[in-house]
Amino acid sequence: MKIILNQDVIHLGEEGDVVEVKDGYARNYLLPTKTAVIYSKANAALFKSKAAAIEKRKAEKRAASASIKERLDGVVLTITVPAGESGKLFGSVTSQMVQAELQKLGFEIERKKIEVATHAIKMTGTYSVVVHLYENDMSHVKLIVQSEAERILAEKKAAEEKAAAEAEAKAQAEAEAAAAAEAESAEAPAEETASEEASAPADAE
Repeated sequence: MKIILNQDVIHLGEEGDVVEVKDGYARNYLLPTKTAVIYSKANAALFKSKAAAIEKRKAEKRAASASIKERLDGVVLTITVPAGESGKLFGSVTSQMVQAELQKLGFEIERKKIEVATHAIKMTGTYSVVVHLYENDMSHVKLIVQSEAERILAEKKAAEEKAAAEAEAKAQAEAEAAAAAEAESAEAPAEETASEEASAPADAE
């Protein structure tokens, strides 16, 4: 069936596009949800009259997509899940879980736009999740899947590194303070000697 899209549909087309789809898909989903209308000369003329407005919305979507991509490309997600000693999860990590984590960071991404490797991750490790944005834009988000034991170990390591950094900074500050005090004490006798020489009476001629 030939239709005109009323809105963007991932993997199908964008608002205003004329596409061919299976009759069942059109009658059972696209038409009832007003996602599309049947192609006709009247509907084609209507969309042609709205072409400028549609193009303006597309430009806005492209700009928003570029902004989201720039922010997303630097994101690292960490999800902690129950797992066995071998790293096999008691369950799996799905696109819905990734969506929830992204939402916590302020990203409102539709679940169907999140592509998880093999659809469900079932082992701990580091993965790349593809987030489809607008048109051909997509972002690769780093995903770390860890067990509870790994999370505790990572937190302990981070705490130890923080303590070591603080101790090093404290030692450096104390060393600088000691050096400054030593320099100050060395300058004091020199100033006293100069003062005594200046106040001593001149030798008789």
